[in-house]
Amino acid sequence: MKITEVITHPMKVQLETSSWTAHEISNVATLTLFEVRTDEGLVGYGEVQGGPQKIICELATQYSDCIKGMDPLAHLDIWEKLFASTSPRPGGLGDWDGLPAPLPRGQRPQAMAAIGGIDIALWDIKGKAAGLPIYKLLGGSRTSVFTYSTGGYYVEGAPIEACAEEFALYVEMGYRAVKVKTGALGLEKELVRIKAVREAIGPDVLLMLDMNAPYGVKDCINFAKAVEPFNILWLEEPLHWHLQPADYVRLAEGSPIPLAHGEREWTRFTIRDFIDSGALGYVQFDSTRHAGFTESLRIAHHAEQRGVMIAPHTAPQIHAHLASAFGDAAFGAESHGGHDRHPIQHGLYSECAHAQADGMVHLNDNPGFGFEIDFGYVDSVRL
Repeated sequence: MKITEVITHPMKVQLETSSWTAHEISNVATLTLFEVRTDEGLVGYGEVQGGPQKIICELATQYSDCIKGMDPLAHLDIWEKLFASTSPRPGGLGDWDGLPAPLPRGQRPQAMAAIGGIDIALWDIKGKAAGLPIYKLLGGSRTSVFTYSTGGYYVEGAPIEACAEEFALYVEMGYRAVKVKTGALGLEKELVRIKAVREAIGPDVLLMLDMNAPYGVKDCINFAKAVEPFNILWLEEPLHWHLQPADYVRLAEGSPIPLAHGEREWTRFTIRDFIDSGALGYVQFDSTRHAGFTESLRIAHHAEQRGVMIAPHTAPQIHAHLASAFGDAAFGAESHGGHDRHPIQHGLYSECAHAQADGMVHLNDNPGFGFEIDFGYVDSVRL
């Protein structure tokens, strides 16, 4: 079996309501579907949440030429070959070795996203070729994987406690864990929001805080101590983007709440240093943002050995397979109970693993990642 083509389908939907994290505004939803075709008719699908989509798709076209004719089951060879395009390669100049000329530094995030989309699709092919769902291919057996719902995005003009109703609804839907966006407002106002959410969901539902990197170490320690009475499971992305593992170690020493990090790291090499620092309780790499399922699997193995819980970021239809395979070493997969947050993910798949009323993601027995694509929907939101 050989790869014949990589095709991308960039999609975009205007959101009805704009909302904020502590870091950025969202007024559109975007997603790029990757399709890897083979000469034996097997087709694999992957998805990428990243941008600019135009650059990601252009890189995917270049990569398609690079891997045409390769065995799609040789995912490690393909990953390493494409990853090599992000760095200089001694021995010649330009595209002398069959790869694109070394990419500009500014395109590295998009390159890692394109590699990720292709890699996820290759794993989908691998499962289909074996006739097995990915979780079984990896040795997993659980068809039900714990999940939580993220919400509480900031909406300009909304009452400060408005998100409490949202999370009460998620609990009614069956979620037994929820994650609140925080960090955008001053501490006093955030305490009002967090208190309202805890009262709305009750004492037994797990509560996490997604901070989107608003603090330095000292201020974050103060924040952690202030929110501790609300029984917080983890603080996610608590520190400014430029702070490193040594800073997380200082925070962990002063915080009464475990730390989570990893969704914006590009490779296993930087995540490794955060894991090895001992500062993290949870690691959250995202296959659909950077580097794909192969890199997530490498990170998961390393985290398991170091005693750090695996909690992949978003895309439960993909990451629940990983969580299933790692059993008790995985916390679970992230979902969005509010479908208006990621309408493309909910419209794209006519069949896939999804959260149900018992607060679990249920995996089907279909080979690969177990999803079917609604190409009518794809055409309706295509860029």
